[in-house]
Amino acid sequence: MDGITIQGHVPGAIGRLAELHALYYSREWGFGLSFEAQVAAGLAEFLQRFDPGRDGFWTVSRGGRVLGGVAIDGAKAGDEGAHLRWFILSEELRGQGLGGRLLGEAVDFCRACGHPRIFLWTFQGLDMARHLYEKMGFRLEEERQGRQWGTLVLEQRFALALSGGLLI
Repeated sequence: MDGITIQGHVPGAIGRLAELHALYYSREWGFGLSFEAQVAAGLAEFLQRFDPGRDGFWTVSRGGRVLGGVAIDGAKAGDEGAHLRWFILSEELRGQGLGGRLLGEAVDFCRACGHPRIFLWTFQGLDMARHLYEKMGFRLEEERQGRQWGTLVLEQRFALALSGGLLI
């Protein structure tokens, strides 16, 4: 893992993370323009209101090029839980333990902030990501059919209770 850095926001991160999502989900799941635009707009909105006391954002880079990332949106952490979002790694970095490191950073950050729980939305079929979530202690709490990205998928909500919090 020579030359790999994990850090916060770097110039170009919004565009690169949107591109990584768009390329992967278009190729593997048939998601289109609406998905890419929502990822880019969501990331931009999140980073414009970013509060380092409640929100986290990590990028993975090699040679100055962003190749992955993850975010914790803590805006509603007290009510709904901290929202883990935009978790992705480029194909060239998968299988090297970086996904686990990123998730570990996010979970450790939530513990340090005192967030009582973390949740995320994903969908059935993303088996590598699900394995990482479950390894970190996340548990499936809800499933429902959804077509918000143009393709019918079984959406899944996973959650992790922190500091004695209860999963509901």
